[in-house]
Amino acid sequence: MAGEGLTIMLRQAVTSLDVTTRITLAVLALASGVYTYLGVRELLDGSAMLVFFAAIIYSAAVSVGIYAFWSFLMRFMPHVRDAVSRVLLLIAMGLGAVMIVAMSSWLNAAALAGSAALEQHLANKLESFVSDLDKAHSNALAAQSLLPDIQMASLRFSRLAEDERAQGSLTGTSGSGTVVQLLTQMSRQLDGLSAEVEASGTRVQSLFDEGSRHLTRMRELVSARGPVNPRSDAFASESMALMGVIASLQQTSVAPAVKRAAEDLARGFIAPIADGGTADLAERQTAIVGNVEAAVAAQSEALAGAAEQILAAEPVKPERFEPLSTAEAVLRYAGDFLPSWAGAISIDLLPGVLVLILCVVHAGIRREGQPVTDASTMSAADLLTAMRILREVEDERSPDTAAPAEDEPDLPQQPAAKSEAARTGGDPDTPLPVGAGPAGVVTPFSSNRPEKKE
Repeated sequence: MAGEGLTIMLRQAVTSLDVTTRITLAVLALASGVYTYLGVRELLDGSAMLVFFAAIIYSAAVSVGIYAFWSFLMRFMPHVRDAVSRVLLLIAMGLGAVMIVAMSSWLNAAALAGSAALEQHLANKLESFVSDLDKAHSNALAAQSLLPDIQMASLRFSRLAEDERAQGSLTGTSGSGTVVQLLTQMSRQLDGLSAEVEASGTRVQSLFDEGSRHLTRMRELVSARGPVNPRSDAFASESMALMGVIASLQQTSVAPAVKRAAEDLARGFIAPIADGGTADLAERQTAIVGNVEAAVAAQSEALAGAAEQILAAEPVKPERFEPLSTAEAVLRYAGDFLPSWAGAISIDLLPGVLVLILCVVHAGIRREGQPVTDASTMSAADLLTAMRILREVEDERSPDTAAPAEDEPDLPQQPAAKSEAARTGGDPDTPLPVGAGPAGVVTPFSSNRPEKKE
């Protein structure tokens, strides 16, 4: 009795929730259609009217398809009992779920997270441009590290010239002769190179400030409110201008000029003729000129080597900004928007959970409604008990047939041998007594009343 009560309760619950199930399925299908419309509208090009009708038709087809698919499964799958059919329906449900995700869920995700995905794309590109500008600025400023060495070399030649002019510290004879002129010339060449490096630093700083302004504008576009597509277009314009600044920074580097000037110091050195009034002075001047040439060669090699190290640094290759549609951005940055993907897929696949619930409930109804035993599991004692109970019930329904009538004479009993032959089929002409079964077992359809002879 408890099983029957539970079965009745489950059937009533399924019947009462039928309308709720239909409404829930319809609302979910409609919600999926709305977000599908918003997602597919971003993918279509053409007139506004054409895009509107095309998106409406597609979203309506998606809603109807989702509603019909899950309705079929809710009606058929809970009532299928054999394992093969159940497995085939599960395969059909999985295949349909994949199709729903392909035609609707990713568009729903594009509608839910499309703007955020585009902003994520802009933010990632902004970080790349910041890194490229910093690297290009560092490479351009690397040549400024040569400026102290150039200035120190120029100052050393200038001091030697002054000492030679005033005291004759090199040749032993003061005055403005060949050595003083040579040292002064080397100092002026190095001063010119130093000025060029300083001018380059000013140009690099100006370009860096210009690039920083572009980056500031790009940050404002990323964090601004409003439609993302116009901001994406403005971001693309700023990125092109910034790429030009980065290219200019790489061309502004003075390292190549420093390397060429340093090499020219040694290759272009021309030793002047000694102009001393005496042979001894001329000889000393010639010796000092040789020493100066060796010093210039050493300084040239040091500056050229330092410039070569700067030039060996890998040049900056700024990545071009690639505009994306909302659908492309959602697919590219899917890992950053897992909650949006989960919500979009859940809208479409939630009815699958309802199908499984109905399968479990209907299986419980069938299990609770089955009898405890059936004919295939009854023992002989159970069968005899059932026949006895049925005979008693029939006797209660027909009390007048329980005993023979008073006016009827007692009928003679059949001989045992004849009855045995009748039971074993020995005499086909002798009928079996009504209600007599094999081995003398009385069937449920017999009565206690003996058969009357004609």
